[in-house]
Amino acid sequence: MSTHNSFDEHFEFTGKAKTYSLVGIAIGIITILAGFVTNHSLQTFANLLLMGYYFTCVCMAGIFFCALQYVSQAGWSASLLRVPQAFGKILPLAAVILLVIVIAGLSLTHPQDIEGKTVVAPYLYKLWAVKGVTIKGNENYNAVIAGKAGYLNKGFFLARIVGFLGAYSIFGWLLNKYSQSEDELGGVFYYSKSFTISAAFLVIFGFTTPLFAFDIIMSLEAHWFSTMFGWYNFAAMWVSTLSIITLTVIWLRSQGYMQWITQNHLHSLGQLMFGFSIFWTYTWFAQFLLVYYANIPEEAVYFLRRWEPQFKPWFWLNIVINFLSPLLIIMARDSKRNTKVLAWTCGLLIIGHWLDYFVMIMPGTVGPQAEWWQEIGPLEIGIFLGFAGLFVFTTMTALSTFKSTIPKKHPFLEESLHHQI
Repeated sequence: MSTHNSFDEHFEFTGKAKTYSLVGIAIGIITILAGFVTNHSLQTFANLLLMGYYFTCVCMAGIFFCALQYVSQAGWSASLLRVPQAFGKILPLAAVILLVIVIAGLSLTHPQDIEGKTVVAPYLYKLWAVKGVTIKGNENYNAVIAGKAGYLNKGFFLARIVGFLGAYSIFGWLLNKYSQSEDELGGVFYYSKSFTISAAFLVIFGFTTPLFAFDIIMSLEAHWFSTMFGWYNFAAMWVSTLSIITLTVIWLRSQGYMQWITQNHLHSLGQLMFGFSIFWTYTWFAQFLLVYYANIPEEAVYFLRRWEPQFKPWFWLNIVINFLSPLLIIMARDSKRNTKVLAWTCGLLIIGHWLDYFVMIMPGTVGPQAEWWQEIGPLEIGIFLGFAGLFVFTTMTALSTFKSTIPKKHPFLEESLHHQI
């Protein structure tokens, strides 16, 4: 590795981080196999969907971070762009993993109870993907689902997911390509191309992200609907991604890399984490309030399931972690400039938004088990560790493929190096 103060600094993925990430992957694989072998297939599929979705959303939002900086012509973030660019590099892998989970969950079936009847249904998306649900006269016929069959059918469903993730991956690849070409040739030609492609990406991303959330998560409970759900999911993915970017930068600095990143940059990242945690809370409460005062049975049942004794403590802990933690810990200026405090807050928010996705997915797929403290057990923890290890391993490997850990010919690099707040 070259001198850490040099803009030719190259990241090398070695040491304990690499070992721990591989151990995490091994734990995840063993846990998944154990889940299927011990007849916990439904719970295993639900956790795979949760972590596959989380993994993919972080990669998507990494591209969003880069695009947002280009379109807003932000200078402060230029020196740390390699981290979210690495997230974008691994989106194709995350997309394939999520697609495999979804296809397997739709294809493999088992007997389960649906609205008081035992039917052979897929492990995931059982309400709308069970055979005969749209055929009048069939014992599985459901008039509500039949009315949505034009949108909720396997072919169109999978085509949308492939289309969304394929488009995001292409944009991420282009932004990475232009940034690396900019490093080699200099000038503003590739920056202008990055600006243009980012503007197109943001338009497409803005319209399709809610649909992506509707498909992957909301359609698990296809009787329910909420126009707020897409933006609520966007807020969750954005806050968790900001937290992971910040934690990654802090770790890299602790290893001697990216020494040009100062407390001012971390302060700005902390501001974004705090501000969008408040936005997440707004969408959480707005969705809850709209359902509460409308009192439409098809909507209210969503929260009724989450108020069952097995899920209610997790439901409220979700809002405590994701709202009160940033509010009480990093609202103050000094807290955002304290590396240890900021790192702990990042960790809390990463776990908090895992819990957020848990509350979105588990009540409508697995349902209540025993006592509330038993809802999160070895299966959930093991699969979380597996995907965490996979994310660290693939992201750090992607980061090591860059010739330099800084876009050294970015037009706004000097502004970033002298960022003060």
